[in-house]
Amino acid sequence: MSYGPKPWLQTNWDIRAALNFICGGVGGGLLVVTALFSGQQEAPLFQLALGAALIGAGLFSVWLEIGRPLRAINVYFNARTSWMTREALVALAVFALTAATALGQRWAAPLLALAALLFVYAQGRMLRAAMGIPAWRDPMIPTLIVTTALAEGGGLFLVVGSLHAGVTVLAIAFAGFAAFSRFLAWIPYRRQVETSLAPAAWAALAHAQMTLGPKGTGAVLALYCLALLFPDAQAPLAIIGGLIAVAAGTGFKLALITRAAHNQGFSLPHLPVRGRS
Repeated sequence: MSYGPKPWLQTNWDIRAALNFICGGVGGGLLVVTALFSGQQEAPLFQLALGAALIGAGLFSVWLEIGRPLRAINVYFNARTSWMTREALVALAVFALTAATALGQRWAAPLLALAALLFVYAQGRMLRAAMGIPAWRDPMIPTLIVTTALAEGGGLFLVVGSLHAGVTVLAIAFAGFAAFSRFLAWIPYRRQVETSLAPAAWAALAHAQMTLGPKGTGAVLALYCLALLFPDAQAPLAIIGGLIAVAAGTGFKLALITRAAHNQGFSLPHLPVRGRS
C-alpha cells in the first residue's frame, strides 16, 4: 500500500469488525422491539435469546480481530473517552436485562429496550469518532446506525413472529415506521457525504442507495401495508418485507465498514519553501 494525498481504504477493520455492527445492530434492534412489545404478556423467549445471541456473536467476531485477544479485558478501562468501552459495558447490561426479562421480571423490559438502544447508539458513535474517514465521521451516522438497527430489528421481529405465534398490527406499523425513519436518515447522510467521498467509496455505497433509498424503502413499506390490508396473506407478506429490511441494513453496513471506509488522504495546505519560515 502506498500512502499519499489520494484516499486509501483502511485495513484495520475488516469483515470481523463489520460483523459486530451487522450482528450487534440486528440483535440490538430485535431486543428493543421485543422489549417494547412484550407488554404485560409473557416475554417471547426465542426473540430474547436470538437478540442476545446476535449481539454476542458480533462481539465475539470483533474479539477474533484483536491482535492479542487475552488483553480484551482492557476495553473496560477507558469509559471516560472510548465509545468502544461504553459499547462493551452496555452489552453487559443488555445481557443481564435480557435474562431478567426472560425470567418474567416485568420491570426489566423497558430497561432492556433502553440498554439495547444505547448499545446501537454506541456503535454509531464509534464510527463517528473516526474523523479521518469521511463515510464514518458524518454527523448523521449515529442516527443512521440507530434507525437501521430498529428497521432490522422490526423486520426480524416480524419474520420470527410470523413463523411462530403471529404478529400484531402495531408491530407491523412499528416496523414500517422504523424503515421510513431509516430512509429519512439516509437522505441527508447521502447528500452530505456524496461530495466528500472518494469515487471508490461512493461506488461501494451505490447499492445502499437502491436498498435504503426510495425504491428499497418503498418496497418494504408496500409489503407492510399489504400485510395490514390482507390478513389472510399477512404472514408471507410480513416475512418478505422483514427479510428485505434486514438484508438492506446488512448490505449497507458491510459496504460501509469494508469497502467505503476510505481515508481522506494527506492534506498539505502550506508547502515548505526553502529559505522562508
